[in-house]
Amino acid sequence: MQMKNTMQTTGSSISHVPPGEGKSVWMVGTDLITFKAASEDTDGAFAFFDVVILPQGGPPPHIHHREDESFYLLRGQIELFDNGRTIRATTGSFVHIPKGTVHAFKNVGKEPARMLVLVTPAGLDKFFEEMGETGTDASSPPPPQIRSTLKDLGPPPRSTASKL
Repeated sequence: MQMKNTMQTTGSSISHVPPGEGKSVWMVGTDLITFKAASEDTDGAFAFFDVVILPQGGPPPHIHHREDESFYLLRGQIELFDNGRTIRATTGSFVHIPKGTVHAFKNVGKEPARMLVLVTPAGLDKFFEEMGETGTDASSPPPPQIRSTLKDLGPPPRSTASKL
């Protein structure tokens, strides 16, 4: 699936994506990812997404071998699973996941969660473009997908949640 972002450039250096704009894809049937800056927009330096995660949604355990991933939770509560521990992040939490870290996250709230995601370097956006299903808004998710879209490394570890 080839997508073109709606980033607007003014002059030769400033980029702008207006509110409500950017290409969106559904991943794992529960996560609506809207591209605010993709690889081609940043010369591969980073990718930046606005992500809505439906209740009980989120990816299975997975690992990024080249990208660091950072989240800023705008709304909701998610549990992150990392090396045998569970971290509960709530609105206003910041989370950094270094490359090479097996992790998963899940929206444990009753409402959709929303977070901003920064990935460095860019490249994960290309995976989302290829594997995702085109979306428009969080009120119309696709039919459930097989969660094995990502390499499943088994169930998330069970432990007591700690608050960030």
